[in-house]
This record gives sequence, C-alpha cells and structure tokens, in this order.
Amino acid sequence: MKYMEKIVEGSLLITALSTILIILLILFFIVNEGLPTLKQVGIVEFITGSVWDPAAEGGTYGIFPMIVGTLAITALSLILGLPLGLGCAILLSEVAPRWSRDILKPAIETLAGIPSVVYGFFGLILIVPFIMNNLGGGGLSVLACGIVLAIMILPTIISISEDALRSVPKEYREGSLAIGATKWQMIAGIVVPAARSGILASAILGMGRAIGETMAVWMVSGNTRLIPTSLLSSVAPMSSQIALEWNYASGDHRTALFAIGIVLLAIIMLLNLAVYMTNRGRIVERI
Repeated sequence: MKYMEKIVEGSLLITALSTILIILLILFFIVNEGLPTLKQVGIVEFITGSVWDPAAEGGTYGIFPMIVGTLAITALSLILGLPLGLGCAILLSEVAPRWSRDILKPAIETLAGIPSVVYGFFGLILIVPFIMNNLGGGGLSVLACGIVLAIMILPTIISISEDALRSVPKEYREGSLAIGATKWQMIAGIVVPAARSGILASAILGMGRAIGETMAVWMVSGNTRLIPTSLLSSVAPMSSQIALEWNYASGDHRTALFAIGIVLLAIIMLLNLAVYMTNRGRIVERI
C-alpha cells in the first residue's frame, strides 16, 4: 500500500514539475526571441514610442498606442462586466431559488465554452452596426471591443465571485438578520464586503482574460495604430496586432512581435501576482 502511495506521490510531483518546466520553457522562448528588438530599440523607446512602421528603413517599433488601446478596452470591459457579473453572482448565491440556479449556472458556464470567434461574429454582425447607426463612427471601436470583452469575462467574474460569496460564514448572515437588518442590508453591508477579496480576484482574472483575448477583438477593433481619443475610436490591441502581422513578418519585424508578447506576458504576470497577493490577504483576514 505504501509502495503504491509513493508511486502516486512521485507521479504527481513529476506532473507538477513538468508544468513548471513547460511554463519556464515558454518564458525562455518568448524572451529569447523578443530580446533582440528590445536591445536594438531600447525598452523605454519600444514602450513609449508612438510609431509602428516595420516597412521603414531599419524599422520603427513603438507600441504605446497599442498599450493604450489594450488598456482602454480592458478597462471598459471591466466597467461594463464587473457590475453585471457581481449582480449575477449575488443572484445565484443569495437570492435565486435552487431550481433557477440549476438553470442559470449551466447557462453561464456555457458562455465560457463558446469560441472567441463566435463572440467576434456576434460583435461584428450586431454590435458594430448598432454603434455605427446610432452613435456614429465606423462601428469598429473601443466601445465594440469593450462590450464584446465584457460578455466574454462574465463567466470568470460570476464563478469566482459566487464562490467568494458562498464562502462567507453563515453566522455573518444570521447575526445581521438577528439584529434587524433586512436581507438586502445583509447582502450589501455584510456579505459583499466580507467577500471583497474574492470579488477583487475575479476582477483581476477577468482583466487577464480580456488583455489576452485575440480573435474577438481583432474582428471588432478596426486595428488602427493610433491612440484612441474616444469610445468610438478604432484601436489596435497588442494581441490582435501580433495575429494580424504574424503571417508576413520576418527578421526584425518578427522579433518585434515577440517583444510585444513579452510586454503582454509582463502585464499578465503582474495581474497574476496581484491575484496571489489578494488571495493571500484573504487567507490572513480569515485567520
């Protein structure tokens, strides 16, 4: 029996180490491929430069408009998606009867399994024409990207927020109701604040999902490498720019796309670190 336990433990250890090794290999590959451009152009110039022109003599590589566009659509998706996702999580956790949860929960989980290209088609066929006909502009815009991404990050926000709300001890609810609070006062004043670390983690993970999305934003962004001046401006998010130019990129142009990947990777790693610190704070609060 002990022999079998050691085999299982060893297999699990090998699996865990293999996962770490794969991640390190991916990091090494991306950094190794993109480093020549960062050395040639300079990290500061690469990040703060406003012109991206691989066809120019020697190539000109500045991704500041892409960074601004990426952060703009990510922030908008969070502004739109977080209140709706949190509201759905509260509904599932605190309000909805069991029979309706059994219907809503699978429907929400289905959203996470829909391919991103389908979301892109949805935005291209419905959201873009609506914006163009009612708000003006070309339709392919920050607003279109924000709406599509808000829908895409809903499953992440709802699932994690619901788990955080359900993890609040029932004594908190019973105590607040016992001193005369209404159910909504209990939810707004006790349950949601107690689950704030988990809700914040859901928002950060939703941001990571939005920043890394490629196909859907590629279809509705317009891919214009300019700093957006309004919600109706077209943008060129970093991920979609990589996908757009990869097929014909070579030489310095190709390494520059890898350098964009390094910047994206750094942003996502910072978000993951923020999630870790948030969850760590949540554990300390419980202790």
